[in-house]
Amino acid sequence: MRRLVLNATLGPAARARRDPGQALAAWHAKADATAAASDFEPDEQDRAFIDDLGFLLQCFARVQGLTPVGWTAQLREAEQRLENRLRVKWIHAQNPLVAAEAIERPVFIVGLPRTAGGLIQRILASSEPHRGPLVWELLRTGLDRDGSDADRSRDAVARQLEALTALTPGGDAINPQRADWPGDSAAVMWHTYRPLRCAPMPDYRARLEQFDLTADYAYLKQILQVLQYGREPKRWILRFPGHVAHLDVIRQVFPDAVFVWTQRDPTAAVASFCSLVEALEGMHHKDVDPLRIGRSWLGALADTVQRGRKLRRALPESAVIDLNYHRMTFDPHKYAPELYERLGTQWTQRDALGLNDIAGPLTRATTGRHGLERYGLSEAAVEEAFTDSER
Repeated sequence: MRRLVLNATLGPAARARRDPGQALAAWHAKADATAAASDFEPDEQDRAFIDDLGFLLQCFARVQGLTPVGWTAQLREAEQRLENRLRVKWIHAQNPLVAAEAIERPVFIVGLPRTAGGLIQRILASSEPHRGPLVWELLRTGLDRDGSDADRSRDAVARQLEALTALTPGGDAINPQRADWPGDSAAVMWHTYRPLRCAPMPDYRARLEQFDLTADYAYLKQILQVLQYGREPKRWILRFPGHVAHLDVIRQVFPDAVFVWTQRDPTAAVASFCSLVEALEGMHHKDVDPLRIGRSWLGALADTVQRGRKLRRALPESAVIDLNYHRMTFDPHKYAPELYERLGTQWTQRDALGLNDIAGPLTRATTGRHGLERYGLSEAAVEEAFTDSER
């Protein structure tokens, strides 16, 4: 009911969602206003960034039955991404020492989605020698971490997440998010499959294959440098399932990066992810088709993992740590210390005492609402898609 009321309220102001040309014009107006309010003059790379987001918004405008809520959320996210980018670049321009911050031996949690990446990030980031970028820090990056600006940013992001959770079917149960939890790197990367979870956009999916993500990871590094500047350096713990398809690019930008590759039965992971996609699509458009979701995402996820397997063969064996989802979620007190040891970090009494508070809620949230059958998939089809053909 809340979503119906909000869609009716936003409808007149969201007419641009029905026409790609109007959508692009609306975005350019937002982008120009954002740039004018910023202390940093956009350069050629920023203009390309604006163009890429404009293309994405045009793709959303082509989605049949795109809701006012869905359009408004995507337009606001694009605006927020540009605001943050210009703020980060201004900080680097004002203080060249920020770029001198060394990001050493970062840990990237990769693999299929819905394989407890959030759980593992929180466990690792809670340790004294480690740090995970918090959701609010990724969305509103700045140097004022403890003052009033930081409080306002944290509160604003918390309200934003609460509103989005309330509008998403299944909400907090299927995809829990908190402003002060470590966040997904895709929040600051603009060439990822993340928007495709919200609506079917074949033009965007096709273009995504052409992008070079070096600039995305370079920007991620700039954000980490801002967050680290003036503080004791710690080992960064980062996550995004899609990182698995870009192990080579990550090692170009972060040469000593280490990967924790989460392993879960793909039949369970795919079903859970399709359930999440169905919930997100339900907020964004009216033509949600579970069978289409199953067809499109099985191939996309399998291709991502197969690419990761190929890239892994070129890495040193020590660069990748395999982690069994079922073992970690069933008995984190046994397997978390083993993961720490493999990463070269000491497991302490403090880590052990804090584990129950971290593992409980996230472990319960990893299961989707529906099985494979709802999405027109069988266990045999999923297993075949994920078979390593080069073994």
